[in-house]
Amino acid sequence: MDHRIHHKYTDTNSDPHNAKRGFFFSHVGWLVVRRHPDYYDKCSKIDMSDLKKDSIVMFQKTFYVPLLLLFCFIIPTIVPVYFWNETYVNSFFTTMLRYIFTLNMTWLVNSAAHIWGKRPYDASINPSENLSVSLGALGEGWHNYHHVFPWDYKAAELGNYRANLTTAFIDFFSFIGWAYDMKVVSNDMVLKRAKRTGDGSHPNGDGIWGWDDSNISIEDRKLTTVINKKDD
Repeated sequence: MDHRIHHKYTDTNSDPHNAKRGFFFSHVGWLVVRRHPDYYDKCSKIDMSDLKKDSIVMFQKTFYVPLLLLFCFIIPTIVPVYFWNETYVNSFFTTMLRYIFTLNMTWLVNSAAHIWGKRPYDASINPSENLSVSLGALGEGWHNYHHVFPWDYKAAELGNYRANLTTAFIDFFSFIGWAYDMKVVSNDMVLKRAKRTGDGSHPNGDGIWGWDDSNISIEDRKLTTVINKKDD
């Protein structure tokens, strides 16, 4: 639910990790303070019916705590002890270090990727393209694209897996038939949106340097008001 509200009401009081309240709040502070009243108002309005009908999602929700303990803490602690004779203390602290690291990499998507970076698809919103976050979060830092085209399973406009291992993970399960109905935005739609609302940083976009640039459309020229026009 939080993620859907975050997308629908990005960086407003309804957004649980509103980046306009500062880096610390959007990174971790939102977890330790009471939510804004606007958030609770939107909770009752956001549609979650599709997820409630998904048996796998509901299984994970029902058994979240035991699954978390087993796969996040117990197994990663036991494996080094069993296979290469690590001590329980060292193994446990390594597990906790890994957990803290991955948490902060995930939180950077809500904080750093909403503050720093380019906005090639929509310059009017905070979410940005942040390579550093993408490397740390395995591809989740291409955030301007993700907020403009949230239905694209890749969460990025990438033709390879160089900085988006999450897409490679999904594609593998698509190959074996476990992932399906994956939606992708066409290149034509991406370029049109980048040209219309982007900040000009898109590598394949038609940047405009001024009035005499050939990339200015005839329609844009007709809609432009020229004051005190001099006859040619």
